[in-house]
Amino acid sequence: MRKTALIVPYDYKLLSVAAILDVFETVNRLYAERGEEAPYQLHIYQQPEQMRAGRSAFHGYDIFSAEDKQQMDLVLIPAFSTEDMRQTLERNRVWIPWLQRQFEGGAETGSFCTGAFLFAASGLLNKRAATTHVDASDAFGRLYPEVVLQSEHTVTADGRAYTSGGSTSTFHLLLLLVQKHCGADTAIRIAKIFAIDMDRYKQSYFSTFRPDYTHNDELVKDVQKKIENAYREAETIEEIIKDIPASRRNIVRRFTQATGIPPIEYLQHVRIESAKRLLEGTNQSITEVIDNTGYSDPKSFRKTFRRIVGMAPQEYKEKFRVK
Repeated sequence: MRKTALIVPYDYKLLSVAAILDVFETVNRLYAERGEEAPYQLHIYQQPEQMRAGRSAFHGYDIFSAEDKQQMDLVLIPAFSTEDMRQTLERNRVWIPWLQRQFEGGAETGSFCTGAFLFAASGLLNKRAATTHVDASDAFGRLYPEVVLQSEHTVTADGRAYTSGGSTSTFHLLLLLVQKHCGADTAIRIAKIFAIDMDRYKQSYFSTFRPDYTHNDELVKDVQKKIENAYREAETIEEIIKDIPASRRNIVRRFTQATGIPPIEYLQHVRIESAKRLLEGTNQSITEVIDNTGYSDPKSFRKTFRRIVGMAPQEYKEKFRVK
């Protein structure tokens, strides 16, 4: 029986915690029905301050303190629900030495969706492969450059460190852990019970490109707005930034530093995001979409679309078209 700790931090996402508990409780129930010992002994962990302000139990489970010294076999970090990740990480700093101690003691550790931010804050993901919610990947990459970010992946496994992407990717990491600990037959049974698509490996086609204006570089903000307003008509970045009072080299340097990507890549993302909206919400043909998003070369469009989204334009249209 694996001693399994699910931390319930400040600003946790209820859906994430519920999914984790539901899957492991179901695995334990399957074993109980066969008269076998449950493979997971579930423990809920919270900070002392949370425990004093709340209840002594969490959905039927006793709550253990972050000051507790017992060694776990498996540690799980749920997703966060927050508008200010830096503030949330600060509120949960007590978990960093706890996670480090557990990992050094041999615990497998997994994070789900944006829980990867806390996992990475511990330093335990440095030089390791990891993923997170695809829309949080840029912010994650800026905060933790030493982590080998694989933002297109649904799940990563690097030694005893596991991470999953956004939302339903949680189930894919849970399935991976169940398969490793309990075997393929149990994993397949869980996949059927929860209707998990076992063949989904990428999350890039669920991403949404959201321009980041949280930096303080007004010149870069001006360039961003020009790209977003002129992406259909302009053929080159030079055409878009010709009126900006700075050299191209300086613009590229400052733009990349502020947004995490160079202007040409930003332009591609804006165009592809526009193409996705047209494919989802209109009856336009692929040729019309190409014309209406600023591309003149169909081959270039299809190649860029597949690189950013993870599938061909026609596949995307068939999968996400709102009928």
